[in-house]
Amino acid sequence: MNKKMQGLSQIILALACAAIPVSSIAADTPAKSAAKAASSKEVERGRYLANGAVACANCHTPRGPDMALLPNMSYAGGFKIVDPAFEVYTANITPDKDTGIGTWTDAQIITAIREGKTREGKINFPPMPVPTFNNMSDSDVKAIVAFLHTIKPIHHEVPQSKYNLPQQAMPPAKGLPAPSRKDKVAYGRYIATALAHCFECHSGPDAHGAPDPEHNLGSGGFLLTLAPGATVMTPNITPDPETGIGKWSDADIKKALTQGIRPDSRHLSPPMPFPFFKNMTNGDLDAVIAFLHTIPPINRVVERTEFQKNTFK
Repeated sequence: MNKKMQGLSQIILALACAAIPVSSIAADTPAKSAAKAASSKEVERGRYLANGAVACANCHTPRGPDMALLPNMSYAGGFKIVDPAFEVYTANITPDKDTGIGTWTDAQIITAIREGKTREGKINFPPMPVPTFNNMSDSDVKAIVAFLHTIKPIHHEVPQSKYNLPQQAMPPAKGLPAPSRKDKVAYGRYIATALAHCFECHSGPDAHGAPDPEHNLGSGGFLLTLAPGATVMTPNITPDPETGIGKWSDADIKKALTQGIRPDSRHLSPPMPFPFFKNMTNGDLDAVIAFLHTIPPINRVVERTEFQKNTFK
């Protein structure tokens, strides 16, 4: 794996009957009812994660010329992401049997999420944040898969992605349980580094242009091309008081995370997933903010691109 791949690898989706037969009542034992409840709980956890911190539809939904997510196409894929190392079209992850993942097993979906290998053996990252998802707990990844089975199938053929760099799957995920919520910083770290993949974008580049979380964690300055003429530069989110968010209050950070608005009233640009982060609980948001306060401050001035200045004022 070359230097750029290493860098990218550091960083880099439930219902009443009037007359029930006696046999059905007999079959519906307490154990079976408990299993149904557990399944419903798992789906809801997956819905919360996919529509919140993990923000699956943020990338797996095509966007219009204004970069807005296209209505009625959630999870259908086709959003194009360009980099000198790749030209990627995000996958259709709806249960459509022809163009989506409707015929994939749970294990195959989990492998694609956490190890970056499709059932056909193709490597599906970067920019899919597989190195981040490799740290996701077994219970959370299973919940996301359970939720993905419930969304509307959309028939949407997506072009093949092209890569100009060597690719390699991640090792099998350990699937360790998430830290206790009682440890706010540790749980916030889990959300930021195993679910929300903050540092895939918010890490400054190394000499080869790849995100370098080892030395530039959270310092921003990574250039992303969303479409021709639509480039964005990621901001510094370290606690540096001059060039980062060191002077921001917790309320300021939460507003940026959930509304996409900075303390100076400037609007954040895609692909920052604030429309999804707004669905997170206050407890989870507070944990992320507590963790962000602990990362080393890095003094790095980041200038917005002309596209950001003109489009997201």
